[in-house]
Amino acid sequence: MTETITSRPVRPAASAPPALSGPGLFTVLLAAALPLVDFFIVNVALPSIGTDLSAGESVLELVVAGYGVAYAVLLVLGGRLGDLFGRRRLFLGGMAAFGLTSLACGLAPDAWSLVAARVAQGASAAAMLPQVLATIQATTSGPRRARAMSLYGATAGLSMVAGQILGGVLVAADIAGTGWRSVFLVNVPVVLVGLLLAARSVPETRSARPEPVDGPGTVLLAVSLLTLLVPLTEGRAAGWPLWTWLSLAAFPFAAAAFHAVERRADRAGRTPLVPPSLFAIVSLRRGLLLIVPFSIGFSGFMFVIAVALQQGAGLGPVAAGTALVPLAAVFFLVSLAGPRLVARYGTRVVPAGAVLQGVGLALMTLAAWRSWPDLGLVELMPGAAVAGAGQALQLPVVFRIVLSEVPPARAGVGSGVMMTTQQSSLALGVAALGTLFLSLVPGLGMRDALVTTLLVQLATVVLTGLLSLRLPRTIG
Repeated sequence: MTETITSRPVRPAASAPPALSGPGLFTVLLAAALPLVDFFIVNVALPSIGTDLSAGESVLELVVAGYGVAYAVLLVLGGRLGDLFGRRRLFLGGMAAFGLTSLACGLAPDAWSLVAARVAQGASAAAMLPQVLATIQATTSGPRRARAMSLYGATAGLSMVAGQILGGVLVAADIAGTGWRSVFLVNVPVVLVGLLLAARSVPETRSARPEPVDGPGTVLLAVSLLTLLVPLTEGRAAGWPLWTWLSLAAFPFAAAAFHAVERRADRAGRTPLVPPSLFAIVSLRRGLLLIVPFSIGFSGFMFVIAVALQQGAGLGPVAAGTALVPLAAVFFLVSLAGPRLVARYGTRVVPAGAVLQGVGLALMTLAAWRSWPDLGLVELMPGAAVAGAGQALQLPVVFRIVLSEVPPARAGVGSGVMMTTQQSSLALGVAALGTLFLSLVPGLGMRDALVTTLLVQLATVVLTGLLSLRLPRTIG
């Protein structure tokens, strides 16, 4: 008797996502550094820009705020578009646009052209950056992902300090008579190298079930961030006109409308721009809460110290930038040891880092009080070094925690949410602490205004430390 075997169509096994090679990781980390360097590189160049382009204080603030706000507003959308159309494609397009808009910034004939180019530069960064984290999430796992995320966090933190140092060096070097323009033009060759590397080494990934763009959510998120960030960044320089107060009053209503629309879409089974169900992930929710005060304090400190050292202590752009070299150097060295420390002690390194950062900031505050106006590299070195060690134990680890349990299919959304939180907080820090400092200077003088602002930042470090106590003990 012959047994008939019925053949069934064999379903092909799901192909494993392509692995991210060493050159690929280097390329995406290079891309991650560019937008953050550019957020801070302008701080020490602002006096030169103002003189050369005859720009007033409110326009100069737009040079900073235009980039930061456009970047923050479009980050989540950039992550969604990467999930939908392919992350490598968005990465390459965003990087090319970043190079072109950097060239436009460097060639800007007047202040308003520079503002427009900076807004476009921020938008291109928002297309590029979410693809970095989403690609890492989709193409790595286990120890390789832990290492890649640690390197990403180290790159992000180092870029924020290095941007300010590099800005001072480039402005003073005045390469081929370009002056401040070189802080933007330097991006062009870096982008060209990055595009060549990316075309060869960055794999294509996308969400297995991409969703269409959430139009209402995108608009409401943009309105929410604009009504908060624009008046805070422009209000003081503009004299706090009526529109700033009306905008701030509209913010809670815009935010509530955004939350309601996103929750309704989530319950209906659609994928909103920022799914409320994503915040059910404890590690993501608690990590994002910690990023807010950390980023506000960090960016506010960088802006305030740049202004104080140049306008108060009378340092040139190079001296003002290099005063932060100890912070950058120690941050880099401690970041390298971060993965081993986390493997041994878990997330307990984060509150330990907050303590170190607080000690370092207190030492810098004491140096400003005792040494003013003779404040520079030597006086700030002990505090900056300790603070750098503390920051290195926090930022890379927190980035890992936030995305540790986000499913690969939502990697673009998760990374976009995290980057939006960070970028909005960076812009908010410049606006809030910068406004506080500049408002205190006429009444208290530069030294006391600096000391007061540093003490306020110390409060954000304390809040970061308290929030870090609620982090999961281990990283998945």
